[in-house]
Amino acid sequence: MGDERIATGLIIHRGRLEAPWGPARLAELAPEHLQALAADPPEVLLIGTGRVTAFPPAAMLEWLGLNRIGFECMDSRSAARTYNILIAEGRDVAIAMLPPGA
Repeated sequence: MGDERIATGLIIHRGRLEAPWGPARLAELAPEHLQALAADPPEVLLIGTGRVTAFPPAAMLEWLGLNRIGFECMDSRSAARTYNILIAEGRDVAIAMLPPGA
């Protein structure tokens, strides 16, 4: 993490970075992209959706609900800021960022 520039999608959960990660587009986000979270779910998953706020497919939202993972969708810059604030507060949060241009 640190100063490294990542130009792909990524996910950070329990301090572990996985990159590249995820689909090329938000509409392609599916439960299999987040299976690693199911075993040890965070309280909240922040989903960075690129330059604008958008929502993933209904099946993805249903999966998050079934796994009792709260979520927030927001533009990627806001998601990154929110993640840093919540981590600094000691909150149990993960972040999934789609690739630029998603």
